Amino acid sequence: MFRWAVILLIISLIAGGLGLTNISTFAKRLSMVLFALFFLGFLALLGFAYLVGSAIDHSALMPMIVSV
Repeated sequence: MFRWAVILLIISLIAGGLGLTNISTFAKRLSMVLFALFFLGFLALLGFAYLVGSAIDHSALMPMIVSV
């Protein structure tokens, strides 16, 4: 998704340089939407990793794993 956001940003810049403002605006908006979705997904995965990490730290199985 991040790759498509960057590709659309490049298309927007090229279209803007050529004077194609409608195409540039559409590509820019689509690029921003895709980047926002990518960023929200990244934050969700980061939060999930934090929750899993804290669950492992506070697990009752930890003394058994350390003793093996």
